[in-house]
Amino acid sequence: MKSHRKELWFETSSRRDYINITGQVQEAVDVSGVIEGLCLVNAMHITASVYINDDEGGLIEDYDDWLESIAPHEPTTRYRHNRTGEDNGDAHLKRQIMGREVVVAITEGRLDLGPWEQIFYGEFDGRRRKRVLVKVIGE
Repeated sequence: MKSHRKELWFETSSRRDYINITGQVQEAVDVSGVIEGLCLVNAMHITASVYINDDEGGLIEDYDDWLESIAPHEPTTRYRHNRTGEDNGDAHLKRQIMGREVVVAITEGRLDLGPWEQIFYGEFDGRRRKRVLVKVIGE
């Protein structure tokens, strides 16, 4: 069995951002040499997410609006977590909703995604460096 580990690093200029990382994940699969297997992609920070959906601008705006309506950033005093001196209580909740990781099958050396499916990094407390782990295993 082969195994390959790759870290992707991000530093967004805004608090929230949604970045299509499908190409970078496929590159890691290519480097791994795995033809049949699995690819785990997970956010290595508790205020960021990895998820799969359509890369359509309106949908991404809808996600952002929806998440902000469920867990708005302001007022920061609403979150007990922020009593620690942080201001990112909302980002922890947004991450919980969007999820930590995805696992995608690898078939014939390619990510086996459905129609329109793309892998995204969701940032909810940006403006600092964070990473995503890509772990490829298989034959």
